[in-house]
Amino acid sequence: MGALGGPGAPLLLALALLAPWGSAGGSCPPRCICASNILSCSQAVLSAVPAPLPRFTAVLDLSHNNVSRLRADWAPGRLAHLHALLLSHNGLSFVSTEAFSHVPHLRHLDLSSNRLRALEENLFSDLAELEVLLLYNNEISAVDRTAFDNLGRLRKLYLGQNRIARFPLELLRDGSRLPQLALLDLSANRLRSVPVGELQALPAWLRDRLYLHGNPLACDCPLFQLVARGHRRRLSAVLDFQEELRCHLPSAPTPVGILALAGRQPLNCSEAREAVLEAHLGDTVTLSCDTRLRGVRSRHWVTPGGERVLEEGGNGSAALLANGSLQLRALRPEDAGTYACWVAGPLLNETLYVELLVHNFTLHGPHDTLNTAYTTLVGCILSVVLVLIYLYLTPCRCCCCRSTDKPPAPRDDSINSSVLSATPNHARVPGEPCRSRSASTASPGQNGRFKVGGTPQLPPRHGPKAQRKVSDPDSVSSVFSDTPIVV
Repeated sequence: MGALGGPGAPLLLALALLAPWGSAGGSCPPRCICASNILSCSQAVLSAVPAPLPRFTAVLDLSHNNVSRLRADWAPGRLAHLHALLLSHNGLSFVSTEAFSHVPHLRHLDLSSNRLRALEENLFSDLAELEVLLLYNNEISAVDRTAFDNLGRLRKLYLGQNRIARFPLELLRDGSRLPQLALLDLSANRLRSVPVGELQALPAWLRDRLYLHGNPLACDCPLFQLVARGHRRRLSAVLDFQEELRCHLPSAPTPVGILALAGRQPLNCSEAREAVLEAHLGDTVTLSCDTRLRGVRSRHWVTPGGERVLEEGGNGSAALLANGSLQLRALRPEDAGTYACWVAGPLLNETLYVELLVHNFTLHGPHDTLNTAYTTLVGCILSVVLVLIYLYLTPCRCCCCRSTDKPPAPRDDSINSSVLSATPNHARVPGEPCRSRSASTASPGQNGRFKVGGTPQLPPRHGPKAQRKVSDPDSVSSVFSDTPIVV
């Protein structure tokens, strides 16, 4: 290369300014591959996070290494651009509660296939923008109630293949902790029972994407009805893992399929039935518990919020009637959801689900007499009628100007001329105030268009077609041409 002022200097200077790994941003760490804002140090036999890390790093891949501890000082500087951190397959056993304070914009965190044993208090509270958290294939047995605090944007949480014996599902019930969570994987853990009432209180989008296969669950009818309902609705969490959804019977040496519990001794479970009821704000509705069982020993309702309504009369807006139905008064938007009626019979148990849809408007207001579809249809019909009236029933503005003593037009004139033709077919009466100037000076031109300058002087024609008017061939085309009609 020549001197700095040589012919290649502008190109070298431009490359130096565009290259992210210049001296201003930091050099690429040893044993890592750097491309744009991606830093890949996978399978580099690292025992610690390489330092210093370029401040503009957006994706950091440290998977398949030996980073066993993630301390608070692993990133000495603030990495404001980092949105994906991959730490899988590292033998990671310790993560500091302050480990993520320097990466506030992280959206994807992969801590899978490590040796984590517990999720400590406020472990991920600094990751307010986190969307995907992968923790599967660890040794997690304890989950603190505050571990997922401040994760308002978390959409997917993978906790499969761990040692969790009880997951605090009550953290998800009201939707305030993880309001956007749409997938929860608890498969292949050590769950022995499932709180079906708490699951019914979960939002529908989360309840339908809850993975529970591969757990040593105890067989009971609520569990069967929960799985059967997902199978009937063709949920992927049930259909894709139907063979792994098994449970343990006290009298059976091996697990049995949960869906095989229908009519099987000693439980004799029956599949739950579903109904859909629509109502509006302020209405009073009655949810029927129309069971087919006879000799019912007990029954109770479970609201979408997980509350049980046991006594007749009840409190608040929900009341249990003498016939077993549930009455809801003065409906509110939060009353919408799935209600479950649990019925215990002498031989069988049955569950009936009623999905209540509460529309966010009332039919009792003074302005709700017509619905939107009806008014739209009436408006369309009225518009078509007005267009037809305008096209075919509008009178000629010059009809009033006709002379009363004018002789009738020849017969061939009425046949060949069109009412919609823009060419006037009557003589001008002197002194008429309503005659349009444009009509008196316009003459028909090619394709129904008009020429200004008066009536054209045509040479005399001979033969049977000599009496045909000039405007006759163009009278119809003028109606459908793109030229405005001049009257």
